[in-house]
Amino acid sequence: MAGPSIAKPGRRGAPPQDKRPPAWQHRDAPPHRTAMPESDRPADPDALAEAAYTAFDDGDLLAARSAFEALLAAVPDDPGYHYMQGLVCKYLRDWDGSLRHNLRSLALRAAARGVDDGTEGETDDEALRWNAAIAATALGDWAEARRQWAACGIEIPAGDGAIHGNFGVLSLRLDPWDRGETLFARRIDPVRAQIINVPLPDSGYRYGDIVLHDGAATGERRFHQSRVPVMNALQRMIVSEYPTFAVFATCPRREDLDALVAMRVPGIAFIEDWTESIRHVCLRCSYGAPHRHREDDDANDAAAWRPERNLGVAAQSKRSVLRLIERWKEQGAGRRLDALESRDHEPTAPPGRGVQWWLAPEDRADAGSDIPEDTIDEDRDEAGDDELR
Repeated sequence: MAGPSIAKPGRRGAPPQDKRPPAWQHRDAPPHRTAMPESDRPADPDALAEAAYTAFDDGDLLAARSAFEALLAAVPDDPGYHYMQGLVCKYLRDWDGSLRHNLRSLALRAAARGVDDGTEGETDDEALRWNAAIAATALGDWAEARRQWAACGIEIPAGDGAIHGNFGVLSLRLDPWDRGETLFARRIDPVRAQIINVPLPDSGYRYGDIVLHDGAATGERRFHQSRVPVMNALQRMIVSEYPTFAVFATCPRREDLDALVAMRVPGIAFIEDWTESIRHVCLRCSYGAPHRHREDDDANDAAAWRPERNLGVAAQSKRSVLRLIERWKEQGAGRRLDALESRDHEPTAPPGRGVQWWLAPEDRADAGSDIPEDTIDEDRDEAGDDELR
C-alpha cells in the first residue's frame, strides 16, 4: 500500500540565493596565495566566495567547509552562505553544523520578510527545511524534525518522539560515493527507511537496518507496477540483529530453490535468491538515465535453469543458517550446500574530497567528475516486508 504523498523539493545543489561573484569562472582549484600570512590578510568576500564555491563544485568538501566558514566570518548574516555551509556539512555528516546553519538561514530569511515565526516560509525555504529536518533526525532531535516537516506541510504520525509511519517504498543506494548497491526499503518517515532486501555482506548493511537517506531523488526504479525514487543513503541509524550470510547451494530443480527460500527456522528473518535478483549494471542504468546498450545475452541461455544458486540469508547466527540448510537437504534428493560465508563489515563513510557523489550522472558529467563505470543494481521484489512489520 502506498504511503502518504510527500512533496519533494528539487535538487539541493544550488543555494536559494546564488552569491557567486559576477565574473564567476569555473577553475580546477582555488587560487593559492602566499603574499602575506592569512591572519594579516584582509577578508575579501568575493574572493572567499569564489574559493568556497570552487571547492564545493570540485567535490572538495573539507576545503569548502573551511572556505564557507571564513566567508561567514566576513559576511555573517547572508542566508545563502549559511544554506551552502549547511549543505556541505550534510554531505560530511556534520549534523550539528548542518542543523545550525540551516536554522540560521531560515531565521535570516524570515527576518528579511518581517515574519516572526520561522515556520511561515516561502517555497524557497523548502530545501532548507528538508536539510534541517535531515540533520535533526540524525541527531535524534525529534521536536525539531517534526517542526520542520509540519512547516513543509507533510503529515506525520502524532507524538513527541521518533516518527514511525508508512511513507511508501523507495530504492536506496548504499555507499553512493562508491560502486553503490541499490535495493528497496520501506519508508518509516520522510528521510528514514528500513531495508527489505538482503544486502551484500561487503556493504556493511543488514536486512532490517534503519537508514537515514537524502531528500533529493537521483533516479527512479520499477517496483511492481509503479516507479519509486532512488535516494542516496547517508548513514545507518539503527543496526538490525540479522547480519547477512552468503549461501552457495546446489538446487537441482526450481522446486528445490523455492522450498529453500520459503523455509523458516528460528533465527532466520529472510532468504533471497541473489542469482536472479542481483545484476551489475552501468551507472546510467542505476540512476535511470536514458541511453542505449548492446543486446543482452541470448534469451534462451538466460531462461535455462542454473542449479548453482547464490543466496543471501538474513539470520541471527551461523548456527541458525546451518540448521535451516540441514532441514532443507533432508527433504529433497540432490540438494547440497557448497559453501557458507559471512563477513563483518561496517558501512563506509563519505570522502571529504573526490567525486560529487550527491549529483545525478548527467550533472556529474557536466561538472567533470569521475564516475564509476558500473554499480550493483538489485532488481528486487517486495518479499520480506511482512517480517519487518
